[in-house]
Amino acid sequence: MTDSDPDLPENDVDAAPNAAELEALGQNSMFGGDEAAMAPASPAPLSVTPKTNQPYRVLARKYRPQTFSELIGQEPMVRTLGNAIERDRLAHAFLMTGVRGVGKTSTARLIAKALNCIGPDGQGGPTIDPCGQCEPCTAIAEGRHIDVIEMDAASHTGVDDVRDIIEQVRYAAVSARYKIYIIDEVHMLSRNAFNALLKTLEEPPAHVKFLFATTEVEKLPVTVLSRTQRFDLRRIPAELLAAHFGKVCSLEGVEAEEEALRIIAAAAEGSVRDGLSILDQAIAHADMDAEGAVSAERVRSMLGLADKSAQRRVLGHLLGGDAKALLAGVDEQYALGVEPLALMRALMDLVHRITIAQVSGGEPDAASEDERSALAEFASRLGAAELHRLWQLLLKGYDEVKQAPDPLISLQMALLRVLHAAELPDPGRLARRIEELAKAGPTPASPAAPPQGGDAGGAPTGSIPSDTQLDWGALIELVDNAGEMHVAEMMRSRVRVIELAPERLIFEQADNFADDPAPDIRSALFKVTNRRWQVERGTGEAQPTIRETLKAQTEARAERINAHPMVKAARAAFPEAELLDLDDSMTRHAAAGRNTN
Repeated sequence: MTDSDPDLPENDVDAAPNAAELEALGQNSMFGGDEAAMAPASPAPLSVTPKTNQPYRVLARKYRPQTFSELIGQEPMVRTLGNAIERDRLAHAFLMTGVRGVGKTSTARLIAKALNCIGPDGQGGPTIDPCGQCEPCTAIAEGRHIDVIEMDAASHTGVDDVRDIIEQVRYAAVSARYKIYIIDEVHMLSRNAFNALLKTLEEPPAHVKFLFATTEVEKLPVTVLSRTQRFDLRRIPAELLAAHFGKVCSLEGVEAEEEALRIIAAAAEGSVRDGLSILDQAIAHADMDAEGAVSAERVRSMLGLADKSAQRRVLGHLLGGDAKALLAGVDEQYALGVEPLALMRALMDLVHRITIAQVSGGEPDAASEDERSALAEFASRLGAAELHRLWQLLLKGYDEVKQAPDPLISLQMALLRVLHAAELPDPGRLARRIEELAKAGPTPASPAAPPQGGDAGGAPTGSIPSDTQLDWGALIELVDNAGEMHVAEMMRSRVRVIELAPERLIFEQADNFADDPAPDIRSALFKVTNRRWQVERGTGEAQPTIRETLKAQTEARAERINAHPMVKAARAAFPEAELLDLDDSMTRHAAAGRNTN
């Protein structure tokens, strides 16, 4: 329920009600009215000393909003309601949804006041600015109006409870313009109760309005959602909460540091009620010797945030690779009562805020200046890839700590794994480096002896007189270009040259082939040279085939690449990695019959 600083005149609503009021209260509470609904319309001014017999009212009740102008952070909803009232386009059912403490029930009560306000002169109509002075306004604010019935669906979930509503809607309002049913936590109604309410909810009498409030709107049947006008109440921004808490402190006559208010606003997580409850506790926790000032240091101590800096140090040890200091920091946090899972979540939250600050380029989201500067320093020196990898490792560790029989040991092992993973080479950099090495070619080395019968850049040519050198690869290319592709492939893969001379080829057949390719080679050579060739199988020292030569060169190249320090580092980091596509150019040249290194 959203709360704001009241500006209404003094109204002593804590006085005992008279007999008529007691009777109205008895009728109004038959559906389980909330005790908080009896909150006064506005708090007593600070200058007035409260009566000694009056119990202390917590800030969350004392500063409940009494007008829409005091309902902070919900301007779109207020504008919509104001336009609907002004144009007389009021829905018969409203649904307020949102997280706890953003003002759902308070909004429902404000709508009830807005619809039933008659103004100070008793002649007014529905208005977005209820006067707060007429009888309907004061009675609704005090929770005693007979025509505004509040029902707690958490304790009234059955069909019988809804049947009472169905029976009573037929009767006109006793004294108000509209009979209004406020059903809080409406998602708690049973399925049968919802079904019983549907017809009445769709076509209620003109004098009846339904106001529903829930924190779990997804549990409501679609048939109910389609019959209501829905308002999603927003979380209140931390800046707006801090400013609001500052006003409350001013009205309470309490000094509070701005940083303390920011810490409370951050801890409230968008809920005004939660924030006011924390502020109430902080005021009670304040040092009485310092005139009740709410300091940031005491708020941190009260909320258990005194070791936020220690958590940042743990992250620093993690990124710095200091295992001993890391374990000491974890033990220190554990001794202070920080649960292992909570510490892992805190580290994940730090990494998330660092990443968001790095992406947005703005200041990190932090309650204190020290934390902002520390997170900004992390964001400036860590890369995006490092942060994402760190997040993934912490996320995996979080699941392990959550399921481990000993969370502390699991936390230590998970953080040590993250620490050692930071020492490994970055996969992206390794991949780029390997690509650069592959494009640059092999490292310079002593020139290898050319294959027998040829030079370092050509295919084996056999024992040929020096004045009539022939290129075996060139002959294969001629045969291939002449359309004899099948024969050219046989010459590459099956022929080991023993002797190559003009119009003479002596060869050895590769071991894995049985049929004699000589006739086909003789015919193809005659076709490309217009000369008859002596092509026959023989014995002697034979050179490897073109395919065998290429395979040997590829294997030698692979050995050189695998021996490179960068590749060794990559394999150490990723043992199951494979090296692919050593040299695509070899395959292309092999298809053309060329032997390239």
